[in-house]
Order: sequence, then structure tokens, then C-alpha cells
Amino acid sequence: MLTDKIAVVTGASRGIGREIAVTLAAKGATVIVNYNGSAAKAEEVVAEIQAAGGKAEAVQCNVSDFEKAAELMAYVVKQYGRVDILVNNAGITRDNLLMKMSEEDFDAVINTNLKGAFNCIKHISRQMLKQKAGRIINISSVSGVLGNAGQANYCASKAGVIGLTKSVARELASRGITANAVAPGFIDTEMTAVLSDAVKAAATEQIPMKHFGSTKDIANTVAFLASDEAGYITGQVISVDGGMAM
Repeated sequence: MLTDKIAVVTGASRGIGREIAVTLAAKGATVIVNYNGSAAKAEEVVAEIQAAGGKAEAVQCNVSDFEKAAELMAYVVKQYGRVDILVNNAGITRDNLLMKMSEEDFDAVINTNLKGAFNCIKHISRQMLKQKAGRIINISSVSGVLGNAGQANYCASKAGVIGLTKSVARELASRGITANAVAPGFIDTEMTAVLSDAVKAAATEQIPMKHFGSTKDIANTVAFLASDEAGYITGQVISVDGGMAM
């Protein structure tokens, strides 16, 4: 259980982030539902959590902005006194073949997916060091492990998240802070719903379990890594991908 824990989940208004927020709240955590664009969707997540008896608050922040990320973390510490769990989930895609990919699209994905994670960790690390406790969980991707044609920016960002996770784990481990990455495979979300049937079929053929995963599969893994039971696990990449990357 995560009773009385304070959790920040970035990009929590939809998809995997939403499921993570709902799951952590169901286990007792007070969840800061971070969003960038859609206040309405974030408030829906908060309402769902509250209807189930949980505690949550929606807070807008573009985590790719260094100063705004600092303000987010400062606000949470001021309001709640601590941050026990940070889940860096915020992510975007701007897919294209490398030869056709614009600098703008490359930078946008790196700034949100990788720099956003750095920003949030940077700005909460001092507080976690004071607490001598904390769980940092970064959402990577099977694409960051295997690579994927047409996703040079996304793959680079998610591979970078893995390197960031391992470095942070080494720096903070002695103070009781763990840092791990979860690498989802193909998961049923809004992001994969737009894929053509042909693309979905081809992807399924690469998965030993022969089906896409659910957002709950990811959320359950995150909840475990956030728990006391995972206290001796750090610097790891947990693939939740039906065997795709083994």
C-alpha cells in the first residue's frame, strides 16, 4: 500500500499516465495529476480518483520548461510537505523517417520526453535527499531498447531516459532513493489506436504473447516499483512488452 504517500505523475490526463494516477491513488497515495494541454481531461482523472475515495489534484505544467518544472515541484512540496513518488510519464511523438524529420520535431520530442524527465528529477532531488527516501520511476519504451524505423527522435529520447535512470540511480542510491525505468511495448492507448490494422498486425507478430498490453499492465508495474516491497531495486529497466524485447 502507498497510504499517505505523495505522488507526482506527469502527463497523467490520458493513456498510461491516467492509469498510473488512478492505480497509485487506489493504493492510498495522494496524486498530483500533471497535464500540459487538457485541463478537462485532467479534471476527469481527479474526479474518477475522488469518486473512488482517493485524493488527487490536477496541476498544469509543461515539464519541458525548466523553470515551470521547478515551480511545479516547489508547489507540491509547499502544499503537501514532501514528494515520495515521481513518475515521469509525459511524452509525445512526432514520427517521420530520419531524412524527412525536421529539427523542430526532433527537438520537441527530446525536450518533452527526455529533458522533461531531467527537469522534474533535478528539481525534486534535493527534497528527496532531505527526506532520505523517494521513488523515481521513468517511463521509457521498447522503442528505446530496440529502435524503430520512423522514430529516431522518440527512440533517442526513450533510450536517453534509460541512461538518465541509471545515472540517477547511482547518484541517489546511498540516500534511500531508487530510480527505475519501465519500458512498455505495444499498449492499447489512444496513441496506438490510430495505427492501421496492417501495422497492428505486423506489431503483434513481433510479440511472443501475440497481443497488445493494457495500461493496467504498466500501472501495476509502476505501483510495485513505488512500493516498500521494491526498496532494493534500483537502476533497472523493467520491460512490460509481452516478451518483445527479450
